[in-house]
Amino acid sequence: MNYETLYSEIRRKGSFLCVGLDTDIHKIPEHLRCEEYPLWSFNRRIIDATAPFCVAYKPNTAFYEAHGAKGWKELEMTVDYIKKEYPEILVICDAKRGDIGNTAGLYARAFYESMNADAVTLAPYMGSDSIAPFLDYDGKWSIVLAMTSNPSAEDFETLGLSEGTPLYERIIRQTMSFVEKNYGPSKERLMFVVGATRAQMLAKIREICPDNFLLVPGVGAQGGSLEEVARYGLNSSCGLLVNSSRGIIYASKGEDFAQAAAAEAEKLATQMKTILG
Repeated sequence: MNYETLYSEIRRKGSFLCVGLDTDIHKIPEHLRCEEYPLWSFNRRIIDATAPFCVAYKPNTAFYEAHGAKGWKELEMTVDYIKKEYPEILVICDAKRGDIGNTAGLYARAFYESMNADAVTLAPYMGSDSIAPFLDYDGKWSIVLAMTSNPSAEDFETLGLSEGTPLYERIIRQTMSFVEKNYGPSKERLMFVVGATRAQMLAKIREICPDNFLLVPGVGAQGGSLEEVARYGLNSSCGLLVNSSRGIIYASKGEDFAQAAAAEAEKLATQMKTILG
């Protein structure tokens, strides 16, 4: 999925919502836990209920990897279902991979070839070598951690380098430069993660990367403000994918969980439509 296709879907739905599929076996409704594939059963119902209101899904791979081979199969079933039934919706595997060389190449193959995901989140600590293998896939997205929403992000991400530039800014500039030198316009295959709880930093980040999409987690259960994110982060092509996970998928623990999730997703999508105008 390229930049224009993603933006077209945002315009069509009037939404830039990403639904996070952080599916925890201990939090899904009890009546699903006895099924052969409980995570998949939950996800399928959530997807069918929320698809009209979102433009992306973001399964966090840890919630599936924790269950071994069966959990990985349920992740594959989830991605396959989205790709088959809702091919217009972006699929982001939130894996935060960050290795180099052959290992990074195999991670890219696992997510882009075996699983057919559209995007993967990446940790840039080891530099461009940890990102390059993912960029070799046309039509796929590398989503690089920049300024995250967790409290201890300030341990490293905001630290000033010798020239006074904060580390997160150096990551964005350096990654964009590498992509544009070797692959063309960075907006076509590179996004950055910027936490909603750091909304006011979005203004500075927008100066650095005016055209790239930003994946913004932290709205909802983590306390981030959609209005602030939009105020500082929107660009002429929207340029935002705002993620909500727990606030949507766990809106109810009862048998009405899918309907409750749809109601929460619609609520956010309605706010987004107003923001987009």
